[in-house]
Amino acid sequence: MTTASLTWFKSSYSSNGGNCVEVALNPVAVHGVVPVRDSKNVSGPALNVPTGSFAAFVAGVKAGEFGSV
Repeated sequence: MTTASLTWFKSSYSSNGGNCVEVALNPVAVHGVVPVRDSKNVSGPALNVPTGSFAAFVAGVKAGEFGSV
């Protein structure tokens, strides 16, 4: 799996301030991972997060477990 073949997107809550991450959901069903990358370095490496861990992170964000900015 190459990062070039993935469809990347940022959160709709991103204010485009440059400090964003992007995720690709293409490989979730096949590989069981959610690739995450720095939006400022699109040719850089991606971190492949297991789907369960990513889901737990998103649930924590929605529950306010990480505070607010």
